[in-house]
Amino acid sequence: MAVGQIEAKAGSRLNWHAEFSEPAAEALFRRTMQTHDACQLRYALCSAAGLFLAFSLADYALLGPGGAFLSLLLMRVGVALCCLALTMATLKRPALAQRPLPVNLICLICLTGLMATIPLRPDQIGIHLASMIFASMVLYLFVPNRFPWILTWNAYLAAGVVTAMLIWSNLPPELIFTSLLLLGFVNLLGSLTLTRLNRLQRTQFASLLEERAINRRLQSEIEERCQLEERLRHMATTDELTGIANRRHFFELASRELSRALRERTPLAICMVDIDHFKQLNDRHGHATGDRVLAAVAACCQSVLRDTDIIGRYGGEEFVLALPNAELHTAASIGERLREKVTNLTVPTVDDLGQLSVTVGISRLEATEVQLEASLLRADQALYAGKARGRNCVVIADPQAPSLSAVKA
Repeated sequence: MAVGQIEAKAGSRLNWHAEFSEPAAEALFRRTMQTHDACQLRYALCSAAGLFLAFSLADYALLGPGGAFLSLLLMRVGVALCCLALTMATLKRPALAQRPLPVNLICLICLTGLMATIPLRPDQIGIHLASMIFASMVLYLFVPNRFPWILTWNAYLAAGVVTAMLIWSNLPPELIFTSLLLLGFVNLLGSLTLTRLNRLQRTQFASLLEERAINRRLQSEIEERCQLEERLRHMATTDELTGIANRRHFFELASRELSRALRERTPLAICMVDIDHFKQLNDRHGHATGDRVLAAVAACCQSVLRDTDIIGRYGGEEFVLALPNAELHTAASIGERLREKVTNLTVPTVDDLGQLSVTVGISRLEATEVQLEASLLRADQALYAGKARGRNCVVIADPQAPSLSAVKA
């Protein structure tokens, strides 16, 4: 989704005072902005405390030492202490900045204290009016996420100023009306600024949420694609029935071992393994039983192999093994262990299967060979020679001798 569409969608979810219409979204936004709001509120409280204390100097210059000055000083110090107390409280508990009671209470104290200076200094209307405008601006700029309350406080401020002017000052109605117009202009400007700021913040927040949702969906799709690729790779390289490498993948792995053997001049043995009488077994017990036998024999092969050895399903009931760094006697020992283990194998759920057996043909890569075909052919010939001799045996193909030698059961 484009940025403009995201912002338009987010903007349509805001109410008249630029807050989210959905309570859950507004609550999430406020939790996100909690630290920022607490910082902004502390700025406002420190500004208010500084304003009240700074005007004590003007009070002293205008009133001199006396009862009126002491009354003003006590009021200003009390308001400043209240502001500083809430400032310290928000440092420990930032959530207080978003709770109505403490913030409304401190605003009521500050505004009431500000208006209380009018009857004590009724001749300084210009200073009072400047203070009221400054207080109104502080409310709009530094007290966040409280637009309805800010309007209420400013209405209270305007009503209090007009009432104080009518009672304690001798200003003509025209000047009072001008003062109201000035306060009204400040409130209009502050309302527009705050609304625009709130809308901008929430639009950006909604855009951020939408972007995160899109990123999560993309991440989920990427993970699904990776899993699918892994499954496809597994299906392309693994024999589904036995769980070992299929024929194509076996030759890929064996070709790497061939290259290493040629490069490092190390031996490489090849074994062909065939399950004896597998066709009769299938015909008698069914293909489901034959499949279980294939899986069991494949597991036997894996159990006797070393970590570096490679096994694959060659086709039908035949398996092929590549044994790196294995001379013929090592390959024969592995083949014999495999033959004995298959002989003692029992297949679950099939009690009358009889004794299973395999025939193993073994060859090695010769120094003059750079391909696997010749070695595979000799192992296959040794395998068929073993079947001709009665099966259930391990036969080694020796290219230096005119006949095949057998390691019998």
